[in-house]
Amino acid sequence: MKLAKTNPFLLKKIAVITAGLTAVILAIFKFIAGFLSGSVSVMSSAIDSMLDCLVSFLNFLALKKSSDAPNAKFNYGYGKLEALSSLFEGVFIVGIGLFILYQSVKKIFIPEQNFDVSIGLYVMLVSLILTGALILFLNKIATLTNNLIIKADALHYKSDFYSNLAIIIALIVIKFTGFVLIDAILGIVISIYIIYSAISLIREGVLILLDAALPSQIINEVVQIILSKPEISSFHYLKSRQSGAYTYLSYHLVFNGNFSLLKAHEISDEITKEIKARFNDKIWIITPELDPVDDSGGENHGNDERCVISNKGEK
Repeated sequence: MKLAKTNPFLLKKIAVITAGLTAVILAIFKFIAGFLSGSVSVMSSAIDSMLDCLVSFLNFLALKKSSDAPNAKFNYGYGKLEALSSLFEGVFIVGIGLFILYQSVKKIFIPEQNFDVSIGLYVMLVSLILTGALILFLNKIATLTNNLIIKADALHYKSDFYSNLAIIIALIVIKFTGFVLIDAILGIVISIYIIYSAISLIREGVLILLDAALPSQIINEVVQIILSKPEISSFHYLKSRQSGAYTYLSYHLVFNGNFSLLKAHEISDEITKEIKARFNDKIWIITPELDPVDDSGGENHGNDERCVISNKGEK
């Protein structure tokens, strides 16, 4: 069965469940290895994997609820739960980064001297392979579904991957040189990378929660599609936002007062079809309004400076 042909919701569900099961397996092995080896680094990684289980469970609940249909109380559905989940996960990742940073700085002053490197090294190698495979899988699903929860999970496990890699490098160096300080140095570098990556994820979630407009490149192409219709004298109140899997777009199209309402609807439908065809990777909810006259009053109420534009290019 090819992933591209699978139901999008089923793909997202499989991705979250797979991430959760992987986290459970890794947590068990890391706890055992951390206990047997006495390595604080490996035990910290085990705690991280245990918390991953919790995050995956919360993601599953958010994903399930976000696909529910709109109702009388939530007319636009629950799509923003994805942004809330990614925001939570972003903050969680920052917390992990700060924890690793704290532990790394602490190791500079109190280095670990006595622990079994071999057990921790073997377990972390297995963890690295499993985490790498999971990241490839999650990135594939994220590309197919454009789901923010899956993107957040992929970023989360990417930070785990680099953390595991840092621990492996540190264990190898310690095994052959006895230079225990390398563990702390790599930990600081990785923690800074984790925090930096999480900030972009938090920003994306916040923008969706604040109903940020679509990227200017998409808006510009939408404007060009509208202006390609000579029957439209002008348009205004162009607004857009993203909510979960759905992309919302609205605008007012101004026709001559004597223009046929039936013909105006046909032209409006043409614009809708062209927008959906141009950006077929999105699920569009387009709400046009047909005006016999320009009722904007020259005011700019939309999401950018092109909200009142005539077909001659005049604002």
